[in-house]
Amino acid sequence: MNTHVQFPATAEPRTAPFATHEVRNQAQPTVGFNAFDGDHALSSLVDKIAPWARARLSALGAHAGDESVQEAARLANEHEPKLRTHDRYGNRNDWVEFHPAWHQLMALAFRSEVHSLAWSTGEPHGHFARAALSYLWNQIENGVGCPTGMAYAAIAGFSGKPAFEVWRERTLAADYDPRRLPVEAKRAAVIGYAMTEKQGGSDLRETQTTARFIESGAHGDIYSITGHKWFCSVPVADGFFTLARTKSGVSCLFVPRVLPDGSANRFFIQRLKDKCGNRSNASSEIEYHDTWSILVGEEGRGIREILSHAHLTRLDFAVGSAGLMRQALSLALSHAQSRSAFGRPMSELPMQRNVLADLALESEAAMLGALRIARATDGLQTDEHERLLARVATPVVKFWNCQRAPYFNYECLQVQGGNGFIMENPAARLYREAPLNSIWEGTSNMMCMDVLRAMQKDERCREAFIDELNRSRGLSAVYDRSTEDLADRLRARYPDDGHARALVTRMAYALQASEMLQHGDADIADLFVQSRLSTDWMHVFGTLPQSAALARTVERAAVIRH
Repeated sequence: MNTHVQFPATAEPRTAPFATHEVRNQAQPTVGFNAFDGDHALSSLVDKIAPWARARLSALGAHAGDESVQEAARLANEHEPKLRTHDRYGNRNDWVEFHPAWHQLMALAFRSEVHSLAWSTGEPHGHFARAALSYLWNQIENGVGCPTGMAYAAIAGFSGKPAFEVWRERTLAADYDPRRLPVEAKRAAVIGYAMTEKQGGSDLRETQTTARFIESGAHGDIYSITGHKWFCSVPVADGFFTLARTKSGVSCLFVPRVLPDGSANRFFIQRLKDKCGNRSNASSEIEYHDTWSILVGEEGRGIREILSHAHLTRLDFAVGSAGLMRQALSLALSHAQSRSAFGRPMSELPMQRNVLADLALESEAAMLGALRIARATDGLQTDEHERLLARVATPVVKFWNCQRAPYFNYECLQVQGGNGFIMENPAARLYREAPLNSIWEGTSNMMCMDVLRAMQKDERCREAFIDELNRSRGLSAVYDRSTEDLADRLRARYPDDGHARALVTRMAYALQASEMLQHGDADIADLFVQSRLSTDWMHVFGTLPQSAALARTVERAAVIRH
């Protein structure tokens, strides 16, 4: 049987093979914008709090809209890290290969001081300004946000410890040096954390890894570690904070990747995690076997030591989720404003406009809430109200921003339809990324438990939170009634933590509303308060009440004009 098929000859040859239709009405690329200059809510807040940081924030904001930087983000996630346990001669190597785009992004982030500005600047509100940098960075690429956030916390962990002065100095550097060398020979250092074990998860008290004392010397108290860690991100970092059991209990130790004599430490990468998102960043399972380490702080007080770093990493994940939401919103707005449906731009269709306005409200509130706890962090050592507020509000905002990010991204992806679900578009990458921050540094349940623990252990934390809300009283009758009710709930005594999520959700909305009333556009702040604190909102995006502010809310949120 002849299976050869001949297509009928045409009268004229085709000039463009398979030119079946004209490509038109596709959304315009979201490029050529400045994520800081074009973000009215962020830039106006910075002008109030830390105007000295405007130039450096604008510089990083321009990178977010740079097409070549966006392409580097795509490449770093498309070409994932590869584990090389051995070199070609059979020697144990325990290293990870990254695409050049990863190193390009790491260099950009670290040279922009995303990790270090809070510690390197002499200007006021350094933590606030660094948080704004992190917010912008999370609109560029989220995998790199892991090492920048860990370095931010590590600098505090090294402070006041003479044995770690060189580590602090190299971690502070506005530079990136991926070479595998002793820290003294490097221009800059990258720091990681390795805490979680198979049997313990978030319960660090279940640590099984052990450490035995070897000697005291020029590098501090030296211990030999044996055990495993189930999650270790950035396993090519120059050093790691970790936990192990010593004679006195769970202790914090620091593991250099390369020993002072230039030899490799006994740090064995078992495999890389195949993750849902955060694909550019290598996360791994590791084992220690007689691994050289330095004691950090007091023996037996390791969990306390690590928790002293956790405030900063939790802040950074709250900020990171807000930044991720802002990027998703920018993509959705750009799509809706440059693509037409039913004879007009999608952004002008009443139902779509309501959705976009609602997303814009949520994004601005998430940013303001996160930067409020960054401002509180600036006052940890100097202002009692700010210290107490930071203690209770950090887990509140970390819980809420990280909790909302997946649903927020789901709605933004819907705006873009099928195009948003295709992996070559950034919306799909953000959708896969969004759930991660709620797991890192404590799940949603852990954050809610921590809020209750803070208020039960020190009632002044509860009163500081109520006092913070009182600063916005008189600006909205709905806000006043809602926060009076919340104050009563906070002062009540509950038998267990089964109520915690409901209570902390109310706290998050109230804090966001307070910030919107103080720092936002009056009409837009009123729209947020009416929707989030009254009983009419349906808890589904796109269910805002009819308001003349809807169109202006959408327009105000756009960082690019088509």
